[in-house]
Amino acid sequence: MPERAIDSVWWPFVQHADYQHPATVNVIDSASSDFFSVYDNKHPSPTASLLHPQLDSSASWWTQTFGHAHTNTTLAAARAAGRYGHVMFPAAIHLPALKLTEAMLRGPGKGWAHRVFISDNGSTGMEVAIKMALRAWTKRMGVPATTTEKLGVLGLTGSYHGDTIGAMDACEKTGVYTCEWHEGKGVWIDPPTVGFVDGKLGVRLSSGMGEGWFEFDSVNGVYGVQERMGTELEKVYREYVERVLRKQEAERKRANGPRLAALIIEPLVMGAGGMKFVDPLFQRVLVDVVRSGKEELGLCGIKGRGEGQEGWEGLPVIYDEVFVGLYRLGVQSAGPVLGVHPDIAVNAKVLTGGLVPLAVTLAKEGIFKAFLSCRKDEALLHGHSYSAHPVGCEVAAETLKEIGKLTRSGEWREARKRWGVVEGQADGKESVWSFWDPEFVRRLSEMERVEEVMALGCVLAIKVTGARKGYTSYAAEKTFSLLNYLHVRKDVAQAPETGAPGGAPYSVHFRTLGNVAYFMTSLNTKPAMVRDIEVWIRYVLEWVTRVDREREREREQEANWGRRRSFSAAV
Repeated sequence: MPERAIDSVWWPFVQHADYQHPATVNVIDSASSDFFSVYDNKHPSPTASLLHPQLDSSASWWTQTFGHAHTNTTLAAARAAGRYGHVMFPAAIHLPALKLTEAMLRGPGKGWAHRVFISDNGSTGMEVAIKMALRAWTKRMGVPATTTEKLGVLGLTGSYHGDTIGAMDACEKTGVYTCEWHEGKGVWIDPPTVGFVDGKLGVRLSSGMGEGWFEFDSVNGVYGVQERMGTELEKVYREYVERVLRKQEAERKRANGPRLAALIIEPLVMGAGGMKFVDPLFQRVLVDVVRSGKEELGLCGIKGRGEGQEGWEGLPVIYDEVFVGLYRLGVQSAGPVLGVHPDIAVNAKVLTGGLVPLAVTLAKEGIFKAFLSCRKDEALLHGHSYSAHPVGCEVAAETLKEIGKLTRSGEWREARKRWGVVEGQADGKESVWSFWDPEFVRRLSEMERVEEVMALGCVLAIKVTGARKGYTSYAAEKTFSLLNYLHVRKDVAQAPETGAPGGAPYSVHFRTLGNVAYFMTSLNTKPAMVRDIEVWIRYVLEWVTRVDREREREREQEANWGRRRSFSAAV
C-alpha cells in the first residue's frame, strides 16, 4: 500500500519530496476511540503483531469529538442513510435538518441568531458567511450588489478561513496558505497573544502596539473580559485599532483602496495560523470599535431601520468558529467569553463528531432580510448538490445531544475545578478551563526546549525554541519525532490502564505548524489517558535536551582537541 500510494495519491498539506520512502507513509488499518490501528512498517518483526495502536493526538485534524467509530453517531448515520440517502433541500425540509437547525439556535445561536444555513464544510460555510456580510453591507449602504467597487474585510494577521478562493481572499497573501489567484482583500491587524513563558502567564503585545509583556495571576484573570474593560490595556488596544482604521480610510481615499465591509475573526484561538491564543480583550475591543460606526474610521454610520436587536452596526461581524466552537476550547461559543455576539458565525469540525463533513452558518434576522425581496436574483443563490444532506444533519443533531451529556459529567467538573472554575457560577460557561493539567502546562513552559505554552479545552500548543520560526520550520516536528517510536523503545514503560487497545504499547501521531506542536484530546478522552500523554510529552522534551547537551559536550571536546593539536604543532 505505501508504494502504491506514493505513486498515485496527491496528499493535502504534504510536500511529497519529503515522503518518498514507504516507511514515511502511515498505513491506517482501522480506528477506534482515540487510537488508530496502524501497520508497523518501520519496525517489522517476525514475532510481533503487524499492527500497533497509535494515538490520534491531533483529533484527526481537529474533527474527532468522541473518538473514532462512536456507536451513537455511527448508528445515526446508518439511520439517516437507510431512511433518506440524500434528498434535495431547496424549499424542502426533513427531520434531521430541522432538528439540527433548532438545536443550533438553542445552543451557540441562543440570544442572537435567527437563521441557519447548512453547507458542506468549514471553508464553504465561511464563503456563505462572507456573501451574507457583503450583501448586508451593500444593501445598507445603497451600493448595488453588482458594484465594481473594491470591497475588503478587516481581520487579524495570520488568519485562516479555509482553502476555497473566497475564504482565502479574506486572509493576507503574505502567508503560506496562498495560490496564484489569491488576492488578499482587506486589512489585517497583528494581535496580542496569551501564553505561559518560563512558568508565568501573560499577554504579549504585538509590534504595532509598542510590544510589552503583561503578567496575570490566573487564566480566568486573562479571560475575564468584562472585568478588564476600562483598564489601561483596553485603552491601548482601542487607540491602536482606531489608528489602523483611520490610516486605512485615509489610504483608501487617497489611492482608491478597498472599502471595509465586514470584520472576520477566529475568536480566542487562530488555529492554522500557528495556534495563536489571542488576547480576548483585544478581540472584544475590535468588535466594539467596529460597531461604533465612526465614519472617519471607514465604518458604516447608517443605522439599520427597524431592525433592533436583529440588525448590525458599523460592519457585519463574523466569528469563524469552525475550529474553536462547540466546546473544542471548553466553551460552547466564544460570544459569552468576549461578552459580545457576532452577526454571523460558522461551525463545523466538532459539529458532526468527526464522522462526516458538514457546516452551519448562523445569522441574525437583519442579515437574512438583506436577501429578502420580490426578486429571485436578490436571494442567496448559493448551494451544493449535497446541501443539508440527511446523513450529516442526523449525525450533527446526535453529536450535539451527546455533547450535552458530557458537559454535565463528573470528569468535566473535575477538569474545570483544577482550573479554578466555580460550579454554579453561570454554570462555568463563561469561565475557561482545559482537559490538560494546569500545573503540567506551567511546568512545561519552564523547560529548556520550550519557548511558550498555552492550553484551553482540548487544545495544548507548544512553541519550541529554534532559530527558524513560522510554518516552514521543521523545529517542532524534529523535537517531538521520538513520539513516533514510543511503542518500540525498551526504556519506555507505558501504563496498561491508559486506554490503548489491549493495554498494548502505543506510539503518538502528532501534527505541527512549523515551530509549534499541538496536541488535542476528544471531548471524552479519559483523564488517565491525558495524564499519560503529559508524561510522554515531558519525557520526549527531557530526552531531546539530554541529547542536545551531549552533542554540545562532544563539540566542545572536539574543539579542545583541535586547539591542543594546533598548540602541539606550533611547539
